[in-house]
Amino acid sequence: MEKALLQERKDIKLTGVERKLGREDVIVSKTDLQGKITYANNVLCRVSGYSLTELMGAPHSLIRHPGMPRCVFKFLWDTIQSGNECFAYVNNRARNGDNYWVFAHVTPTFDSKGQIIGYHSNRRAPARSAIEAIEPIYRLLLDIERSSTDRRLGLEKSFAALVAYLEKNKVTYDEFIFSITPN
Repeated sequence: MEKALLQERKDIKLTGVERKLGREDVIVSKTDLQGKITYANNVLCRVSGYSLTELMGAPHSLIRHPGMPRCVFKFLWDTIQSGNECFAYVNNRARNGDNYWVFAHVTPTFDSKGQIIGYHSNRRAPARSAIEAIEPIYRLLLDIERSSTDRRLGLEKSFAALVAYLEKNKVTYDEFIFSITPN
């Protein structure tokens, strides 16, 4: 089933329609160390358009929107794999091609010996002002990624551009994210 879902994902045409989470909506999911979904709540199923059966065991990237720069996910994965939490604005793609923005809080899950055994993410509706602030940066990073014929090199260049942006503004990634997040 996973292979069929991933093929279907490639064929999904973007609709340009944005789904908006309600203020009370909280999307929750858990993954194993490889990013395969081990838990998904009803809100994720409803918003993404996938059933719980379809999501279980599928790679979390199933809902990745093609307009998201890969370097943001590299930063997120580097952060959580090192044992730290990460906050990020993420644009996801629903099964029918709609998109939905989330403000994600991703954390590693530890066993009793302190070893990372998976990851947990809570996502809420982001403020429109935060989306408006992050979109131009994401477009720039995505343009850098797409400008290279070598995907790995494009990722490296966009990641370097993200790091340079943070250094130029003398902020950490978390400081940047929270600077555009309304109280």
